[in-house]
Amino acid sequence: MRIVGIICFLFSSLFANPLQDAIDKASPHAIIKLQNGIYKGNITITKPLSIVGLGNNVIIEGEQSGSVITITSSHVKLQNLRIRGSGDHMYAIDAAISMHHADSCEIIQCHISDALYGIDMDMVTNSLIKNNYITSKSFDIPLRGDGLKLYYSNKNIFDSNIIEKVRDVTLNYSNENLFTSNQFLSNRFATHISLSHGNLLRDNRYKYNSVSIMLMGAKDTNVSRNMIYSSNGAAGIGVMIGAVANFLFEKNSVRYNAKALYIDGKEKEKGIKRFIIDNEIAYNGEAFHFHATIKDNKIIKNRVYGNIEDVVKDVAGSFDTSNRVMYNYWDRYSGFDRDGDGIGDTPYEVYQYADKLWQYNHTIKFFYASPIMTLLNFLSQLAPFIEPNMIMKDSKPLINLN
Repeated sequence: MRIVGIICFLFSSLFANPLQDAIDKASPHAIIKLQNGIYKGNITITKPLSIVGLGNNVIIEGEQSGSVITITSSHVKLQNLRIRGSGDHMYAIDAAISMHHADSCEIIQCHISDALYGIDMDMVTNSLIKNNYITSKSFDIPLRGDGLKLYYSNKNIFDSNIIEKVRDVTLNYSNENLFTSNQFLSNRFATHISLSHGNLLRDNRYKYNSVSIMLMGAKDTNVSRNMIYSSNGAAGIGVMIGAVANFLFEKNSVRYNAKALYIDGKEKEKGIKRFIIDNEIAYNGEAFHFHATIKDNKIIKNRVYGNIEDVVKDVAGSFDTSNRVMYNYWDRYSGFDRDGDGIGDTPYEVYQYADKLWQYNHTIKFFYASPIMTLLNFLSQLAPFIEPNMIMKDSKPLINLN
C-alpha cells in the first residue's frame, strides 16, 4: 500500500519561496498544498506529484521568461492555481504550462493569464484538462500563442474549459482526443486540426472567432452538438473543411457567420468524404461555400434557413453525381407537396448564374437586399445571359421546418 505524503507550505513573502526546493525534496506521489500567496514560478516537475491550491488566490508567477511550469513526468496534477507571467518568445514556445513526454496528468481548475502559450503538450497522452480558464498576453492576435498546443499528443480529454483571446488551439499529429463542453471565445482559429485523426468535438460553444473549426488533412473526425456562432469579419467562417476523410458533422447549430461551412473539395477524391447530417444552418451570409469541386458529400436532414445565400461556388462547375443530398429543409424552396408526405414534389435546385457578382464581391453584397439588387437577381433567373450551372440538387426537400 502506497503511503502518500502530504506537505503543507505557507509562504508569506514574495521573494522567499522554496517551492522548487519543496518539489525536489518531495517523495514521488506526494501532495504539495499551497495557501493563498504568490509563489515564484519557472519551476520544473520531474516526478509524479500533485500541487493543489487551498485558496482562491494561489498564484504561481513566472519571471517573464521561459515557461512558468515545466512538466517532464507522468502522473502530475495541478489544481486550483493561478498561473501567469511566461516569457514572450514564440520560437521557444514560452507557456504557462509546458508538458513533455508525459502520461496520465491532470490540469484542473487553473486560471492561466499573461502567458504567451497556455498549455503546450508535446507527446502527452491519457491526460485530463478540465475546468480551466486560459487566455494569452495582451498582444495583437497574430503575436499571441496558442491556448492549447498539441503535438503528437493522443487520447486526452479537454472538458469544460474557457479559452479566450488566444491565437489558436492547434492539434498536429494528435489523435483520438475529446473536446467536450468547452467555450472558445474571440480567438483566431479556435480549433485547428491538422494531420490528426479520430478526434471528437462535442457540446462546445464557439463565438466571436475568426474561424471556429478548421480541418486540414484529418480523418475520422466527429463534430457533434456544437454551437458555432458569430465568426468575426466579412470573411468569418464557422467551419472550414479541407482534405478530410470520413468527416461527420452532426446536430450542430451554425448561426450568424459570414460563411457557415467552407468546403474545399478535391477533384480526384473518390467516395463520400463528408457527412453533414441533421444540423441547423441559419442566418449566415452563406450556408455552404464550396471551393473547387462539389462532390463526395452526404448532406441529409439539415435545416437551412435565413441565409443570404444557400450555396455558393467560387469557381465554375456543376453538381457532381457522387453527392447524396436529400431530406433537407430549405426556406427558399418554392415547390408543392400535393400528396402530403412532407416532401416536395420536385427537387430543390440551386443554380449559379454568371452575373451574380455579389457572390464574389463583399462590397456589392452589402447592397444584396436593396430593390435594385433584388430586381437584378430576379431578371438573372428569368432570362440568364448564358445557361446557368446547377450547383446543388436536393432530390427530396422537406416542406416543413421541424
